Amino acid sequence: MSKRYSDKFKESAIKKMMHPNPVSIPKLSSEIGVSDVTLYKWRNSYRNKGVAVPGDKSKPENWSAGDKLAVVIETASFNEVELSEYCRSRGLYREQISRWKIEALSGYEKSSQINKTQTQDRREDKQKIKKLERELNRKEKALAETAALLVLSKKWEAIWGENEED
Repeated sequence: MSKRYSDKFKESAIKKMMHPNPVSIPKLSSEIGVSDVTLYKWRNSYRNKGVAVPGDKSKPENWSAGDKLAVVIETASFNEVELSEYCRSRGLYREQISRWKIEALSGYEKSSQINKTQTQDRREDKQKIKKLERELNRKEKALAETAALLVLSKKWEAIWGENEED
């Protein structure tokens, strides 16, 4: 039999999983009487919404890249006061968020550089393929011509006998 929990109850459970004093899911499960499977589902749904919910006692520097990016996105529109309040509630430092933002942006820059390199490689590969196709086509024509000459020479021998030039 499944229970329905209010959104406020879910949010309070999720907040208990967040920093500065996160509670592990098994411990939280025994405290509030909700199965750990349900808590994992709630945590994952909040993560998919873009809320950073590490759900363990790891330091913020050990969070996954997705959690760090979620924090950067979540705090992008905050002013200084809101950012400070957010950092205090999550046990973070403004410098960490700034560094995570720089890391995310540098990752995008690297990916754009990789895309440029891949585009250049593709262009070179296309040119090489065209060159090889032209060469293959030329060789196929030469082979067909040689085969035709061989057939004609055999017919010549069959009709006229030995070739006088030999």
